[in-house]
Amino acid sequence: MPLFDLPLAQLRSYTSDATPPEELGAFWDTTLAEARAFPLDAAFEPVENYLAVIDTFDVTFAGFGGARIKGWLHLPASREPGARLPVVVNYIGYSGGRGLVNQDTRWAQAGYAHFIMDTRGQGYGGTLGHTADPHPSAGDVAHAGLMTRGIASREDYYYRRVYVDAFRAVEAAQAHPAVDPSKVVLAGVSQGGGLVVATAGLTAGRLDGVIAALPDVPFLQDFPRAIDITPRGPYPEIAQFLARHRDRYESTLAVLNYFDGVNLARCATAPALYSAALMDDICPPSTVFASFNAYGSGTGAFSASGAEKEIEVYRFNNHEGGQEHHWIRQLVFLRKILG
Repeated sequence: MPLFDLPLAQLRSYTSDATPPEELGAFWDTTLAEARAFPLDAAFEPVENYLAVIDTFDVTFAGFGGARIKGWLHLPASREPGARLPVVVNYIGYSGGRGLVNQDTRWAQAGYAHFIMDTRGQGYGGTLGHTADPHPSAGDVAHAGLMTRGIASREDYYYRRVYVDAFRAVEAAQAHPAVDPSKVVLAGVSQGGGLVVATAGLTAGRLDGVIAALPDVPFLQDFPRAIDITPRGPYPEIAQFLARHRDRYESTLAVLNYFDGVNLARCATAPALYSAALMDDICPPSTVFASFNAYGSGTGAFSASGAEKEIEVYRFNNHEGGQEHHWIRQLVFLRKILG
């Protein structure tokens, strides 16, 4: 795959056409207040994982609308009794779920508590999922897939529910006695990276404890450009929907504006390490840089403190990005954050 997006020098200064709606803050304040009216009721059941060095708990907690969301919590078996560990809250890529009980324990192997959130309505590709999406809008007219589910309104859009689940996953992770609630790290690749950006923005000023964000080749950023230029899914789901619903472009973008990671990134305050791959034709590098360049830059009603941020660029990679090389980069970054 050749380079198809902007040159790196232009990417470093690229800004998105997406602008925060006037009601962005109020919309999310109301949405999160409604969600938190349901008791979190985080439950952790020990399960056999067949691993000698990791203890695992089957997690359930209340997400959007009080729906029960699944997850895994992995802990180093060698942890000291009564010790509280920094926790990595891990979000999953598009179509994937939390996976099998021992499928991904790497953050626990590195000494962290590792909380993996299942993604509602997903887990049909990539890794196995166990959480349904019971919302009525799941049956509305949409393109096959998830990107246009409930897109007729900001209240019903699929990612409103998932962003709330991601926010409450942080609260659920903080509820476990082995977790230090003041040391929460957000991590994820692709859709998971997009959920990192959204959660970093939504927790800022609303929930204490998030100390770092690790969005890896993040999805759900800069919808106006992504819809126009991305040749490979999932963004083309939106373009294909609009190819049939020709009169819904403006109204669709108006809804997506409330969920665009660029707009939520402006509100974030936690230090961030992004990654971008210059040959990425699923999450084009310009959309990632749009988010990175906006991160922590908000003013007025969308103010942030000018968060520390870094971006690692993988020039010759597609959507796989840095993979194991980038995980080492993340470990080094977190050592710097945690001291």
